[in-house]
Amino acid sequence: MLAKVLSATVSGIDGFVVHVEVDLSAGLPTFSTVGLPDAAVREAKDRVAAAVRNSGFDFPVRKVTVNLSPADVRKEGTAFDLPIAVGVLAADEIVPSEKLPRYALVGELALDGRLRPVKGMLPVALACRDAGLAGIIFPLANAAEASVVKGLDLVAVSTLGEAVGFLKSGERPAAVPASSPRRSATVDAPDLSEVKGQLHARRALEIAAAGGHNLLFVGPPGSGKTMLARRLPGILPPLSFEESVQATKIHSVAGVLPRGASLMAVRPFRSPHHTISSVALVGGGTALRPGEVSLAHLGVLFLDELPEFRRDALEALRQPLEDGSAAIARASGAVTFPARFSLAAAMNPCPCGYLGHPDRPCVCTPFQIQKYRAKVSGPLLDRIDLHVEVPALTLSEMAEESPPSESSASVRGRVLAARGIQRSRFGAAGPFTNAGMNPKQLKEHVSLDEASRTLLKEAVRRLGLSARAFDRILKVARTIADLEGRGKVGEDHVAEAVGYRSLDRAPVGSI
Repeated sequence: MLAKVLSATVSGIDGFVVHVEVDLSAGLPTFSTVGLPDAAVREAKDRVAAAVRNSGFDFPVRKVTVNLSPADVRKEGTAFDLPIAVGVLAADEIVPSEKLPRYALVGELALDGRLRPVKGMLPVALACRDAGLAGIIFPLANAAEASVVKGLDLVAVSTLGEAVGFLKSGERPAAVPASSPRRSATVDAPDLSEVKGQLHARRALEIAAAGGHNLLFVGPPGSGKTMLARRLPGILPPLSFEESVQATKIHSVAGVLPRGASLMAVRPFRSPHHTISSVALVGGGTALRPGEVSLAHLGVLFLDELPEFRRDALEALRQPLEDGSAAIARASGAVTFPARFSLAAAMNPCPCGYLGHPDRPCVCTPFQIQKYRAKVSGPLLDRIDLHVEVPALTLSEMAEESPPSESSASVRGRVLAARGIQRSRFGAAGPFTNAGMNPKQLKEHVSLDEASRTLLKEAVRRLGLSARAFDRILKVARTIADLEGRGKVGEDHVAEAVGYRSLDRAPVGSI
């Protein structure tokens, strides 16, 4: 007997429909799975057999062959447990076949027949809807995530028995709750009003948020570099619905979406430890999972103590920073994960951390300082638009009872206005921010007068800037002009943008 069941899985962050064919034939009782299954899929035979028996059904004592089509695409994960079990029961004529062509089945089975949640439920549900299926049968624990998808009959079940009951009689064990409304993206974000002093760094933070620029804070320990970086998400625009869906898909596929979560409402803020590997940072591995750069998509990736990261991990950041995506190619396949994030990094000015400190002397030699800074390569620094000095606060600044500084809400208002100007400038087909402008757009939207060109040429000559750094200065100048609501980039905007290239001009022995 032959039964055909529909399921779905994920490739990259997108889902696709899989046809599960189950054949029962005479012969010694064996169970084989074909169609490029990974180890987790091959092990399904033991989970399925136990779950079927413990759910009150007889498992056929026959030769069982399972084919997963398309057979040339690798199948991974435990989501095929439920469709294989239902396929076996359908081939044994326990489950009727009327609804099988219209519903996809997804879920991991426990040995007692209960269903456990699976990764990638949102992209799987979207793929089923786009394929024209009537509905999907899935674990109840994934209900909040699946409820985002409209136009699909969502059947959430807790056990294999409930799935069989729906296919036989149409009985629905539980209603899927409507997706909860998204909160504001700034609900729990720390506020800029809590930061004392550091007006120059706050200004750079605002420019970075307005234009989608990458920035690097350089300063001694305790100067507030991490505190400032953690306030960047709070001044970014809120996620749109489409952005929420895209960010949620990535976190769902990676298996880091909180249990019971529907759509992500807050822009991601990822802060990996400096011991992270290049694979964990950029993505890949045996199962080709998204890395930190993709988990930070549409949000912020914060790298504290930047020179302490492994050199290969830092160099792997070049392509995502340039292209807004992470292309991963391995022997098992090739995928491209989105990785359009704002990089915020922090580092000390020297190994001891106190170079330029007003009260504590630096004990590092010029060679040690040069070796420490060389850990961050020139090509990577070129891709960071803003190099920002964060000096240590004086005792009077820390102890003084000054009025609260400007709040994140106030700064966010200016950021939203600047982003609106960019949206009008580029349109739907253009880059999202000034930082994403290509050379043609840069030439079209940044025209300098004679004084500005002379200033920029002198800066390039004195600092020895690369062509990429030259373009980055123009992009930052364009953002500064947008924050002021000015259509033309002026000499003052270029001068301020050049001032944010501190590591291009800093000799050994100073910040």
